Amino acid sequence: MSRFDKFQQILTSRRTELETRLGKITRDVSKKASADWSEQAQERENDEVLDALGNETELELRQVVKALDRLNEGDYGICERCGVDIPEARLEIMPYAALCVKCANEAS
Repeated sequence: MSRFDKFQQILTSRRTELETRLGKITRDVSKKASADWSEQAQERENDEVLDALGNETELELRQVVKALDRLNEGDYGICERCGVDIPEARLEIMPYAALCVKCANEAS
């Protein structure tokens, strides 16, 4: 049993949630527009919100998939920039973290 097994379960579950959410957002965005002009204006606003949610979901999904790839390759929990171990407390908060706190702060 790997010390990262719990993170693999968390990441796998999160990937499923994000894929489901992305599918729902895609379905909602592709719905046919209403014939009523006032409703169309509201639908356009809703589509903008859905687009933003979709973009955020896609970003997180890419991070989760990348973390799962690192788990499979044996690189999970190691900072991609400096090579030090990422503290488990950071992984608890952000299981897809690819950088230690120091490197993450320098990158932003």
